[in-house]
Amino acid sequence: MKLKMAPNSVFAVLLRSPWWISFAIVAAVSLAARALLPEQYVVFGVMGAFPFLLIGFVAAFRQYRAMGPDKVAQTLETASTMSWRDFCKALEQAYQKQGFQVTRLDGQAADLLLAKAGRSSLVAGKRWKAANHGVEPLRGLADARRVQDASHGIYITLADVSDKTRRYAADNQIELLHGAALAQLLGELASSRKR
Repeated sequence: MKLKMAPNSVFAVLLRSPWWISFAIVAAVSLAARALLPEQYVVFGVMGAFPFLLIGFVAAFRQYRAMGPDKVAQTLETASTMSWRDFCKALEQAYQKQGFQVTRLDGQAADLLLAKAGRSSLVAGKRWKAANHGVEPLRGLADARRVQDASHGIYITLADVSDKTRRYAADNQIELLHGAALAQLLGELASSRKR
């Protein structure tokens, strides 16, 4: 289960920042506590840095596991050469590896139904190779999400999308999965096959 937080909160920004920034904040808070607080309260001041320490470890772990730009480009290039059948199978396996129960759908708007911990999501990936992605396919996914009573939708694309499409997705609980995030999803599957 993913932890939800405001995208511009201090912790969300630190999770996206280099890991060492969080550790630098821990050091600064600890030094300030040592310099400014009476001896008996220093430990409490240092404890105030504990959340930043945790964020630093999470950011370091995520950054360690993240793919480099070359590996992202290679994974996306491989995905662009796949047939729909192979790509859909790769998506199924990748989501199953993350613990989702995956059901293929025959509808026009969504291709997969993901279920985990009582929540469901619809995935639309059939247009993953399309050069342009307007609002229309997302509108169909949003309608299907409401009909299926799914928590949110996931729209998969190799190309970037317009700001208008991005706003529509955000307003309708649709996650746009492309670029490094898509490569990470597919790359984890490839790395698990090598083991």
